Amino acid sequence: MSENVTQLLQEWRSGNPSAMDRLIPLVYPELKKLARRCLRRERAGHTMQTTGLVNEAYLRLVGSSRVQWRDRAHFFALTTQLMRRVLVDEARKRAFQKRGGSLTRVSVDEAILAVPERSIDLLALDEALTRLAERAPRKSRVVEMHFFGGLTLEETAEVLDVSTDTVKREWRTAKLWLMQALDEDAHGSGTMAAD
Repeated sequence: MSENVTQLLQEWRSGNPSAMDRLIPLVYPELKKLARRCLRRERAGHTMQTTGLVNEAYLRLVGSSRVQWRDRAHFFALTTQLMRRVLVDEARKRAFQKRGGSLTRVSVDEAILAVPERSIDLLALDEALTRLAERAPRKSRVVEMHFFGGLTLEETAEVLDVSTDTVKREWRTAKLWLMQALDEDAHGSGTMAAD
């Protein structure tokens, strides 16, 4: 299946619109699994459903004609990013509607190590992750794929084309950096280095 997905992505990149129609049935079950992983991290009572998240990500995916698809792993890494964007956009809408109302603050350590039902302040985490991406893009991608996408460290290493040991180091460092960033944001402290 991996070869079929990669081949169809390359056909789509080359301008064959029917390739996407053939691709979606192949990847849909994995997209649903990915969406479920992303939604497990959402706060209780969120309104986004698995199918809705897949559909929103699909619409954004189809609109991204500039992507130079490499392979199946690249496809799922980008889809993870799109799903994260969808969830962050939804969280922003909720926060705007509530005018900053009742966002739940949880430390990254608690969020990363928590049971799936725990809610997190997705907006604060997204802002910290964006700052991390400016300083250390690979660390940010590791967090995005492992935490948001639910990929194992080994799968993340495969997508990033680095060793599992490198991903483990990046994960530990990024997790510590994000915990500190969220703590500093909550207490109004200064800025940190990513390394």
